Amino acid sequence: MRRLAVGLVALLALVAIGFGVARMLAPLEGLAVAPLRVGGIPTLVYRKAGGAAAPVVVIAHGFAGSQAMMQPFATTLAQAGFVAVTFDFPGHGGNPAPLSGGLTDDAAAAGVLLAALGRVVEAAQPLGDGRVALLGHSMAADIVIRWAFARPEVEATVALSGFGPEVTAGQPRNLLVGVGAWEPEFLQDAARRIVALASPGPPVPETTYGAFPDGTARRLVLVEGVEHIGILYARQSLVESRAWLNAAFDRSGDGPLDTRGRWIGLLLGGLLALAWPLSHLLPRATAAPAGGGLPWRRFWPVALLPAIATPLVLRVLPTGFLPILLGDYLTVHCAVYGGLTAAGLWWARRGEPAAGRAAALAVGLAALAIAAYAILGLGSAIDRFVLGFLPAPHRAWLVPLILLGTLPWFLADEWATRGPGAARLAYPATKALFLASLLGAVALDPPRLFFLIIIVPVMLVFLVVFGLFGRWSHRATGSPLPAALANALALAWAMAATFPIVPR
Repeated sequence: MRRLAVGLVALLALVAIGFGVARMLAPLEGLAVAPLRVGGIPTLVYRKAGGAAAPVVVIAHGFAGSQAMMQPFATTLAQAGFVAVTFDFPGHGGNPAPLSGGLTDDAAAAGVLLAALGRVVEAAQPLGDGRVALLGHSMAADIVIRWAFARPEVEATVALSGFGPEVTAGQPRNLLVGVGAWEPEFLQDAARRIVALASPGPPVPETTYGAFPDGTARRLVLVEGVEHIGILYARQSLVESRAWLNAAFDRSGDGPLDTRGRWIGLLLGGLLALAWPLSHLLPRATAAPAGGGLPWRRFWPVALLPAIATPLVLRVLPTGFLPILLGDYLTVHCAVYGGLTAAGLWWARRGEPAAGRAAALAVGLAALAIAAYAILGLGSAIDRFVLGFLPAPHRAWLVPLILLGTLPWFLADEWATRGPGAARLAYPATKALFLASLLGAVALDPPRLFFLIIIVPVMLVFLVVFGLFGRWSHRATGSPLPAALANALALAWAMAATFPIVPR
C-alpha cells in the first residue's frame, strides 16, 4: 500500500510539473526573445516574430530582483505588439557591476541605477518606432519616474509599488500608478498622493484623470488581493498596464496575458511533492532516529533565547564584511543564532549520553542528493520562471562564505527539533521565532535593515520547503545531518544569487 502511495504521488507530481511548464511557456509562443548588447548589462528583447515597428517599453525590476521577475509584463506587452526590454540593474542578477551607495548613499545608488536605465533606453530605442515607455516595480518605480522627467520621448510611465516623491502635476507624462491592496498603508498613501496631484479631489481608483495627448493622464490602480511581489503576477496589473500603454500610443494591441502566478505554484508544488517519493531512495545513516529529542518544558528556553539575544548582540557588532547588501547581516544573524541554539541544546542535554554515530558516507550522499534536488531541481525552475537563482560566476565565491553562517544555524536547529520525544511542532516554532528575530533586528535598526522586511515572506516559503525536506530526510536516513547540510547550502546559494552586490 505504501509503495502504491509513493508511486501515485510521484506520478501526480510529474504531471503537475509537466503541465506547469507547458502553461508557463505558452505565452512565449510567436515571440522572438534575443539578448541585446548594452555593455555589461544583461538585457533581453521580447517582440513578436516578424512584427512591425512599434513603441519600445523598457521594464525595470525592483530591489533584490532580476529581469526574470518582470517576464510576465515583457511577454504580455510583446504579445500586444510592443517591443519589451528587460535588464538587470547593477548589483543585481547577472550584472557584474556593483550597486554603488547601497542603502546608505541614496544619491550614489540612484545615480548608478539611472545611468544603467539610460544606457538600456538608448540601446533599445532604435529597435522600435522611436517612441518609448517605461515600467518599473518597487525601487525601479521611482527610478523610471525620475528618468522620465522632462524627456519628451518617454510617452508613458507605469510605476508599481513605488514612492514617487519627485512627481509633479505635469511630470512624468501619462503616469499609471499601481499598488497592491495588501501592501503597507504608506505605499498606498504614496500612490494616492501622486494621482491626487492631477485629480480635482481624492483620486478614485480605476479612474483616469487628465488627457493623453497633452501628457497629463494619471490613473490609480489598487490591485486586489496582492502584496508587494504578488502585484507582478496579478491579472489586473497586466491588463491595466497594457491598456494604459495602448491608450498612450493610440494602439489596440491585445493577445494572451502571462498570468503565470498559479502555474508557478503548480510547477513548484509538483517539484516539492516529487521530493517525498524521492526521499525514500535516500540511504539509511543511523540504526535508530537521532536528534535532540527535547520535550517542550526543556525545549522552549533553547528556542526562545536565540530569538531574543541575536538582534541585541548584533545591534552592537559590525556585520558589513561581505560585498552583498543585507546578505552580510543575515549571514551573521544565522551564525549567532545557530551558536546560541547549539549552546542552549548542550546545556539542556548536559549529562546525557551522546547520540549514536551516523555513517559519514550515507550522510554525505544523502546531503548531496537533497542539495542537488533543491538547487538544480527547484532552483532551475525558479531561475527560469521566477527570479535569478543560479549564481552568476562573479557571485559564486560568496556561497562558501555565506555557508559559514547558514551551516551553524541549520545544524543546531535540525538537531534541536528532531529525534525521539521531540516537542510537537518544534520545527515551525523555531522558524517563527527566527523570522520574529529578523523583524526585531529591523525594529532596532530600521535605516540599515528595513529591506529585510521584504524578504521575510520569501524566507517563510523557503523555511516551509526546508522543513518538509528535513522531515522526509530524517524519516528516511534517521539523522538530522543530511537535511541540515543540504538546506544550509541551498540557503547560502539563494542568498549569493539574489542579494545585491555592493562595493566594500
